[in-house]
Amino acid sequence: MFYRLSGVYHTRYSQTRQLWPIPADRWQVGLLLALALAAPLYMSHLYLSSYMLPWLIFSAATLSLTLLMGLAGQLHFGFAAVMAIGAYTSIHLTRAGVPLEIALLGAGLMSAAIGCLFGAAALRVKGLYLVMATLAMQFLVDWVIVNVTAISGGSVATLQTPKVNFLFVSLESLNARYYVALAWTVVVTLLILNIKRTSFGRALVAVRDKDFAAAVIGVNIFKYKLLAFFTSSFLGGVTGAILAFCYYKAVTPSQFNFDVTIQLVAMALVGGLGSVIGGFLGAGFVLLVPIVLLNLISAMVSSGWLDISTSLMAHIPLMLYGAMIIGFLLFEPLGLAKIYDNARKYLLVWPFRHTQS
Repeated sequence: MFYRLSGVYHTRYSQTRQLWPIPADRWQVGLLLALALAAPLYMSHLYLSSYMLPWLIFSAATLSLTLLMGLAGQLHFGFAAVMAIGAYTSIHLTRAGVPLEIALLGAGLMSAAIGCLFGAAALRVKGLYLVMATLAMQFLVDWVIVNVTAISGGSVATLQTPKVNFLFVSLESLNARYYVALAWTVVVTLLILNIKRTSFGRALVAVRDKDFAAAVIGVNIFKYKLLAFFTSSFLGGVTGAILAFCYYKAVTPSQFNFDVTIQLVAMALVGGLGSVIGGFLGAGFVLLVPIVLLNLISAMVSSGWLDISTSLMAHIPLMLYGAMIIGFLLFEPLGLAKIYDNARKYLLVWPFRHTQS
């Protein structure tokens, strides 16, 4: 069978420590990567720019937040502000003549520095108190961006991204921007996958489960909480810059408001906290399902199967979307990643279902 543990023999520890020790997993990852690389060849520009590009970028953002919320267990309700800092920093740096490669690094460092200032609250508070601290970051950054005209130009101003090159390739073409977003998403994915296997990742999990118990066994709580905020904010800042240069091509304060933070948290929760594949599934669900539902209902109305007003037609997809999220939280609180994991484990031992225990 294609998906079977039978015949897979691990004779060295390095084999068992692979990211994908089962051959079927490696084939799936290779196939998905090949499809992603060839997407500009078989996808129209509309689907590439409106669906694939934002899905990749928001998947990277979700994975950055998953590092903090899923692995370290630190709640963050100001992640859109982190991305906004990275976006505006990168635009101002490139306008000053800094190459985009260095501007992305500067965007990540600026986001990490400011994120750590507010993340320091995690050293003294947790739970809802930490949520309030990160909410303060979101609203404070929003206020600064809107009211400091040197940053954004004003509340209704639009800041255009300058023409730049990345590794000597112009980002004016859609394909170039797509491959930059794809490369960054692959980097973030591999980073999160490998962090989970390191002592740093194990320390974050210990802090998440019981921070005082982790301190008893020698884990430096102060160090690892700040490292979690620094790493997550750095990745979020670079992702915000990628979002500005590769997707929006211009930024406004409304693009990084509190609603975006709620979307990112929903992506992490619906996909599955702490899961890498959950970051992709959650981002796809939050971004694409409302569009699919709206198109489906519009087709039913135009064909005469439904006789509803235009106003109700616009709200029904949101109602169904909200009901689907509630259904996931009720029946599978571990998210879409758990559903995928259940199906995968079933195939691994089929037809000997009793061996799953």
